[in-house]
Amino acid sequence: MRRILLPAAMLALAMADARANDSTAELGAGGLVYVTTEAVQMTSEDLFISLDAVRVRYTFQNVSDKDVTTLVAFPMPDIKGSLDFLGAIPVDDPVNFLGFKTLVDGKPVEAKVQQRASALGVDQTAYLQSLGIPLAPQLTATRDALDGLPKEKWDDLIDRGLAIPDQFDAGKGWENHLAANWQLSTAYYWEQTFPAKKTVVVEHSYKPSVGMTAGVTFGRPDDKTSPWFKHYVQKYCMDATFLAAAAKAAKGRAEDDYLMESRIDYILTTAANWAGAIDKFHLTVDKGAPANLVSFCGEGVKKTGPTTFEMSATNFYPERDLSILILRGVKSSQSENKSVP
Repeated sequence: MRRILLPAAMLALAMADARANDSTAELGAGGLVYVTTEAVQMTSEDLFISLDAVRVRYTFQNVSDKDVTTLVAFPMPDIKGSLDFLGAIPVDDPVNFLGFKTLVDGKPVEAKVQQRASALGVDQTAYLQSLGIPLAPQLTATRDALDGLPKEKWDDLIDRGLAIPDQFDAGKGWENHLAANWQLSTAYYWEQTFPAKKTVVVEHSYKPSVGMTAGVTFGRPDDKTSPWFKHYVQKYCMDATFLAAAAKAAKGRAEDDYLMESRIDYILTTAANWAGAIDKFHLTVDKGAPANLVSFCGEGVKKTGPTTFEMSATNFYPERDLSILILRGVKSSQSENKSVP
């Protein structure tokens, strides 16, 4: 039993997304960003996305007569602390929690990392570090460090918006704890030189943050009148064929076997930071198993294998990010193991 002590404004925010308590939230990651220069053009992007991996291969052309050196960054998705953290964190690392790796012309890049913790729009990184608090709000070590602080520090953390008081009874009487409430922003970055009139190949890979929901949130007839259903249709481009297939797949399943939503977000619009459109863009989405169902927005998408769907475009300028919805059958024991971040 938990007694949650929330200021009124925070309570309103907490109630706003109470639709899926048994869900883990996907964290949208994307591609490289840098200071825009007309000298460097992205000539191609080959993107592969599955439930287990995201792989991207870029080619860049320096069209000028001079070498160009610029700062290149890979922003990780922000992590927001909460009373019951339900974000999907694929790698148990307080910094590189997506297992991010980069190659330039086939050689590993030694990237630097910057992390910033903020609350109420104020950078509180130095303050948390002065208290010996880990910056990653999702870690058990962070919660333990908060609980170990003197009580006078608790009030200061709450006043700064960095923590939320959490009171619950786990069977041994009421306990008082602090839950991290700050937002952690992480970015990997390095200096990259693009030689004059030369092509540079940049590859990066990471494990996606896959949001999951036990069951299908749009399976009931009255769900289709809910405001969030329209949002789902627009975000994932769900059409009548997909909805009919989802309804069919949900019927007649065993009691411990049900459809689970898996959601992946990819921030495609970061490619707009580069000069001009992408000459050649290619996307492959792998739904994981032939029986799985997938829906995402794209033009000219073709099924190219039992589990793969591909699209290609020339002079491509991304105007929206990519969101992928995969429905798959999962045994109840599997979902219990996989839905916990």
